[in-house]
Amino acid sequence: MSDVRVGVVGTGFIGLEHVARFENSINGASVSAIVEPDESRARTALQISPNAQWFPTIESALESKAMDAVLIATPGQFHEPVILPVLEYGLPILCEKPLTPDPVSSLRIVNAEIAKGRKLIQVGFMRRFDAGYMELKSLIAGKKQGELLGLHCAHRNPSVPDSYHNEMLIFDSVVHEIDVVRFLTDSPIKTVQVRHLKRNSLSPERLQEPILVLLETDSGVLATVEMNVSVQFGYQVKTEAVFEKGIAEIGRTSGMTQFFEGAISTPEHASFKSRFADAFNFELQQWINSIRTMKLDGPSAWDGYLAAAAVAAGLEALKSGAICSVKYEQKPSFYL
Repeated sequence: MSDVRVGVVGTGFIGLEHVARFENSINGASVSAIVEPDESRARTALQISPNAQWFPTIESALESKAMDAVLIATPGQFHEPVILPVLEYGLPILCEKPLTPDPVSSLRIVNAEIAKGRKLIQVGFMRRFDAGYMELKSLIAGKKQGELLGLHCAHRNPSVPDSYHNEMLIFDSVVHEIDVVRFLTDSPIKTVQVRHLKRNSLSPERLQEPILVLLETDSGVLATVEMNVSVQFGYQVKTEAVFEKGIAEIGRTSGMTQFFEGAISTPEHASFKSRFADAFNFELQQWINSIRTMKLDGPSAWDGYLAAAAVAAGLEALKSGAICSVKYEQKPSFYL
């Protein structure tokens, strides 16, 4: 069977990472098209994947029939204008999170996919493909330690770029926990509340953080999320699960521990690139495998909509400090 020809839309930071993955780590696929309006960015991507063609628009790439599948790595506000024409052509899509920035536009995409009559969209919630999260989900489902009572999550960045603004604490960062808490508990987020820890004086003036986000699921599980983007020491994502008969934790750094000069030290990840490298590779490989078997089974467009709905409540909670309920449309039978 020939390789799946993948078009990568958007070759900023994450897009370039994916181009390199297809070149170096993913079997059964090749990058055939770079869709990027910025020529200098496109040329950088073409240096990594020299056999690909460059197209300035998604429409020109689709008309050329240069792709069998499309990976979308543009910022979230540009996802819908790419997804809809790709859906019209009936091509499988892996769309980086978020599906779209708000539930209204996400629902439009859900309805457009339903109209095509088959699942074509996978959303890039890569934590579902991380070994630790998969192991924890299995432990929760098997009830070896009894019922899950609560989750303590920490999502810490050493720093963030100048383009990162306060609402991104929720829609760009906490969105990962919003999805993975629902993934672990198999239950929708019911309410969201945001409280502020004492402000970090090292945070940029535009950011009011760290924050503590409380996510309550329909099943009664309460998850606390410390979102901290100026922690300075490294990139850290951890989750502790509290059960009736024990505790489980994932996300501790693995590697050498040094006992030297009166101190004990273990290196921490510097960014998500190393922390979730295996998860990204597994996610892309599974997506390619599912295309070849014509059965997408990763996070769906409906999962993207549910996350967008909870993000909307989270943004409201960030502004008000109140406990905000999440409002959902009824789940279409298409996604049952």
